[in-house]
This record gives sequence, C-alpha cells and structure tokens, in this order.
Amino acid sequence: MLLWHVLIDLPLVLLLVTPLTKDLMVGGETLEQRVIRGWSNGLMRVFGFRMRRVGTPLPGAAMFVANHVSWIDITALHSQRMMGFVAKREIRSWPLVGWMATRAQTIFHSRGSTESLGGVLHEMLARLRNGQAVGVFPEGGARGGGELGPFHARIFLAAVEAGVPVQPVALCYGEHCSAQKVVAFRPGESFVGNFLRLLGEPARVGEVHFLEPIPPAEIEGRRRIAELAR
Repeated sequence: MLLWHVLIDLPLVLLLVTPLTKDLMVGGETLEQRVIRGWSNGLMRVFGFRMRRVGTPLPGAAMFVANHVSWIDITALHSQRMMGFVAKREIRSWPLVGWMATRAQTIFHSRGSTESLGGVLHEMLARLRNGQAVGVFPEGGARGGGELGPFHARIFLAAVEAGVPVQPVALCYGEHCSAQKVVAFRPGESFVGNFLRLLGEPARVGEVHFLEPIPPAEIEGRRRIAELAR
C-alpha cells in the first residue's frame, strides 16, 4: 500500500499541484490544499488509521494548537484541515514526510535557538494577517504519549498580535486514546524505526477533536491562552 501511495498516488498529486492550479478553489479551499489533504488521509490509511473528525475546524485565519504524540500528528491534522505547521527543522530531511511537510508550507524551527523562534513568530504573524491558518505543538516536543506537558506561552504571541482565534485540537489514537504510547517514539527509537513499526501495527481509529475555539475578544494575554488551550 505504501509503494502504491508513493509510486502511483504521489505522481498524480504532483500533476495536480502546479502554479497553474494553485489558485483554483474547490469547496472552500484551494485545489492544492484539497489534494494534499486527500493524500495525507490516504497516508494515514496506509498506516492503518481510519480517521474520524469530531467538531468543526475554524475557517480562514486561525491558530490550531495540538498535543504532540509523534511525527504522524502533522499528517493526521493535514488529513482534516490544511495549515502551515511549525515543526522542528529535522523533519525537513525525513523521507516522504519531510517532502510533504515542505509542500504543505511548514515553518521549520531550530529548537533552542532564540533567533529561529523570532523568525518563526514573524512568519506566523504574517500568515495569520494574510488570512491563513497555522498550527503548533505548544508542548515544544513529543511527550511519549503518556502525559500532556505544559504549553509554552510565547508561541501564542502571534495569535495575540494578529487578533485571531485559537482552536485547541486533541489527537487521539486508538479507541479511547488507548494507542498513544504505541504511536509515540519509544526510548532511543529513530524516525525510520518508528515509521516501519507503525506500518506493521494493526488497523485502528484515529480521532482529531476540534475543540471549542478561544475567540480573540476573550484573550487576556498569551499565558491565559496557553492555560485555556491546555
């Protein structure tokens, strides 16, 4: 299934995603967004996930914030709603996933770099003011699937400055979130190791819960947003 998705479906995506078609609208989103979202949903099926959406994602300019379980989180979110994600720079070099992340206008960030974070916030603000959606993992990294870490407040500054709503998103793998630790990286596990292991896992449900948005009128600073979103 993976070979088919890469060798057959991917070339079809490339044929449809061109400068000539990037402004074509299909059902309220561009053709490029629709095609990449469809391909992402197909990739989730390759890994055995039958995606289920709960709630409604906000249209237009919005910041989506989600819990971080594994690399597959971005693909799961893109299967339901296109957004330019903030992700660690290493993802750019990952096979297949890195290419799709780049095509989906991911904003790459060097962890621990104040200069990089400043550039990321500037790019997020520009996109939000331009009517686009951005997505972040405010925990700052995957937590192994066993806990929800603190949300870093600084990343919410772009939403405050742009005056856009923040929509929390809960990612749940398996019935009643029973497979969070299965999907997460094991201690010392590489991306390739996790990628191959998930290919061998049995089929299960994957849920993307779009929760109650936090309107900009109710925002009382980035720390309060981080608390509410968490």
